[in-house]
Amino acid sequence: MPDPETPPDLRQRAIALYDAFTHAGHSSERDRRAFMGELTLLAGSAAAAQVLLAGIGANPAAATVVNPGDTRIKAQSISWPAANGRTLNGYSARPVGPVVKRPAVMVVHENRGLTEHIRDITRRLALAGYLAVAPDFLTVSGGTPVDEDKARDAIGKLDLRATAADGVATVHWLAHIAQSTGKVGAVGFCWGGALVNQIATASGETLRAAVAYYGPTPDPTRAVGVRAAMLLHYAGLDDRVNTRAPAWIAALKAAKVDVEAYTYPGVNHAFNNDTSADRYNKAAADLSWARTLAFFKAKLGG
Repeated sequence: MPDPETPPDLRQRAIALYDAFTHAGHSSERDRRAFMGELTLLAGSAAAAQVLLAGIGANPAAATVVNPGDTRIKAQSISWPAANGRTLNGYSARPVGPVVKRPAVMVVHENRGLTEHIRDITRRLALAGYLAVAPDFLTVSGGTPVDEDKARDAIGKLDLRATAADGVATVHWLAHIAQSTGKVGAVGFCWGGALVNQIATASGETLRAAVAYYGPTPDPTRAVGVRAAMLLHYAGLDDRVNTRAPAWIAALKAAKVDVEAYTYPGVNHAFNNDTSADRYNKAAADLSWARTLAFFKAKLGG
């Protein structure tokens, strides 16, 4: 829960600072010092700045909703072929029991890489009956580091064309493995939401359903390439992402794409991430997740 002693306007300004820092495309030590300097001025002291940051940033200790050892699921680290001879490492989860064909869902991480929170999302999908796979798109640079600033820096250095190609290759791999019904969906958050949008423009009919949480959008002219049904979740206070969303939604509709879009009033970017106390919004997270599961059931079965 947010610190009740922090004035809401101060918290919101701090969130805006953090959002600008974490989405600037780089996270060097110099950038972090500058961010902390601004946050300290805003908060009034270094100690107060640390309290604000603790509520805004992700707390890995709060990541688990479905325990990794939950006996209802089988979860493990795996590898699979990506594009152009590359290999991706990642995490998979499915319901426990005999291996049977299930719809598959790719889970695309935020700009922190494959974190415990994203692994937890993957397990939640397994409990809903899916074969869920979360790629580590930082495999090419040695995998997701523990330090989130280093992870964001590594994300900023990715070749996004190659990364999207690896995502498309993963969709096709999921459609053809023995455990899959051939019906594949994808869900992504923040940077991952943007990547899901990109992957949807290039996966053809192999991708049946795509869900993007507060994901920056591609050039609207690329909407003609989308064959998947699309579900888009936006945060009402997320001006950085929302500015371009209407044009993307309109382009999808013009291209006759099956698209649903929802904006959740009064909530921040990353409202679904329950490891960030000050940005998480339970009501919006629960509603959007219920819509996501209903969407996958309608489009993929299971």
